[in-house]
Amino acid sequence: MASAQLFVHGLEVDSRTAALLTGAACVMGALVVLVRRVNSHQEAEKKIQKARNRRAESLQRAEQAVLEYRELHPLTDSSHILTLSLSELTKQLQEGSLTPEEVFYSYVEKAIDVNKKLNCCTGILLESFDQLKTVGSNKDGLLYGVPVSIKENFAYKNHDSSCGVIMNLEQPAQQDCVLVEVLKRQGSIPFVKTNLPQALLNYECSNPIYGETVNPRNLQKTPGGSSGGEGALIGGGGSLLGLGSDIGGSIRIPASFCGICGFKPTAGRLSLKGMKSTCRGQKSVLSSPGPMAKDVDSLALLMQALLCDYMFTLDPTIPPVPFNVQAYKSSKPLRIGYLEADDYTQPSPSMVRGIREVKALLEQAGHTLVPYNPKIIDILPELVVKGILADGATTLLQQLKGGPVDPCLKAQVFPYSFPKWLKKTLSFLVKPLFPRVSVVLNAICGVGSIPDLWKQHAAVEDYIHETIAEWRRCNIDVLLCPMIGPAYNFLYCGKLTSALSYTMLYNLLTFPAGVVPVSTVTAEDEEELKHYKGIHQDPWDRLFKEAVLGGEGLPVAVQCVALPWQDELCLRFMKEVEQLVKQSRQ
Repeated sequence: MASAQLFVHGLEVDSRTAALLTGAACVMGALVVLVRRVNSHQEAEKKIQKARNRRAESLQRAEQAVLEYRELHPLTDSSHILTLSLSELTKQLQEGSLTPEEVFYSYVEKAIDVNKKLNCCTGILLESFDQLKTVGSNKDGLLYGVPVSIKENFAYKNHDSSCGVIMNLEQPAQQDCVLVEVLKRQGSIPFVKTNLPQALLNYECSNPIYGETVNPRNLQKTPGGSSGGEGALIGGGGSLLGLGSDIGGSIRIPASFCGICGFKPTAGRLSLKGMKSTCRGQKSVLSSPGPMAKDVDSLALLMQALLCDYMFTLDPTIPPVPFNVQAYKSSKPLRIGYLEADDYTQPSPSMVRGIREVKALLEQAGHTLVPYNPKIIDILPELVVKGILADGATTLLQQLKGGPVDPCLKAQVFPYSFPKWLKKTLSFLVKPLFPRVSVVLNAICGVGSIPDLWKQHAAVEDYIHETIAEWRRCNIDVLLCPMIGPAYNFLYCGKLTSALSYTMLYNLLTFPAGVVPVSTVTAEDEEELKHYKGIHQDPWDRLFKEAVLGGEGLPVAVQCVALPWQDELCLRFMKEVEQLVKQSRQ
């Protein structure tokens, strides 16, 4: 009996000891996790501060160089230089009536000044001061002596291409990307990198490293994204010509919001080699690098400069198709499809008015306009959202580890982190009330398996061919359609991926598409906006109304689209719109 009591007592002691040890192990485990998180946070903060210090130093050194140049060249007329169009500037540089130094220092000075107001630059490329000394060796280049700005994700030797992601800091590029190499060969001087949203897949322009960029036309509005730094810098006059990238409207949206021109070429027309991406390997919706500028002729000249033998040699995966100047300069009357709205997002009043006014101008000029009504209510979530997030957003979420998530991105990525069962459950629950939200919640689960991914790719191919067949049936050359706008209030882009229906469609289709500013928001537009209900009258419709509120005086743009590999025709159509709008104002 005594032995049994001792045994039981021993078990009780062992149980208490085990419980204490288990508790201690849990506490130690929690402490280890906490220490790791604190260390990770501290490491992230150190990286961020170093990046900010590098930017500040580059801006300070560039500003000092400008002051020294001013002392030696007090007669340089920067105010005149900054008013010249790209065609005027290149002409005077070739003739020698302007020197590359005069132009370069004028734009560096202006970029620094614009950045102080808009926070649009991630750093001045100090190597550009050395390139300036040798630029004369490329005097035959189409862009001889022209300063060019580049989005931060374009590789430039010895500089980070962070995409606003902390884990990409302190990984400087080993060499220039192909397009930067071509720019230099054509005589231009890449001189500044510009800001973008964290991880690129957002159309605001803010990240935890470099902060938030604001709109040059209204500091209380976003410049758009993801090429928002380019849009703001060019719109603010700190750059004449820039390179952005576009996977869902990332060139066209900042162009629209900032009142400039932007062009997304056919996917595969320009080289992506050396460009950083946060979802590399995703093949359903393709990214395109492209030009941004204040007028269409500048876009065309940059395309002409890039589509040269040197690019085709550096990247043989690009079809060696040079720029067709004859197609761009054609004056043949066009048969133009047009739409005032799609079936996914009701446009703002200014978007509709922009289309109607341009349609009238085109008809007066002798072009034929025919209605075109794409059905995309099921296409956007099933092919676009599910394609970009085919992995259930795993890759994107991995990119965001090790640092804070920017406020502009939080609402967007919050549901991405839900387990698949929860996404499916929420999709089922909200379907009766908000069917559009339900379908997207299901789409962000991804495709699930490799056979499903192949089916998804096949569905994209089918949709492209069906769309081309519909264009053939309508017998249209190009398409005129609304462009998202006006510029949003802050922190709405991450909540409003639905409005991307007007831009992402043409990334899915691989069609070239460009944006031209045609008007500004009127008091009447604002009054009409008060009665905006939306097509679906769901949370996204209400958010869109809130996002564009207070836009009086902001730019209004339209979007011009052509079939794949007809980039020159698309630019020619954009030029036609630009000229007709200018003539109507005169």
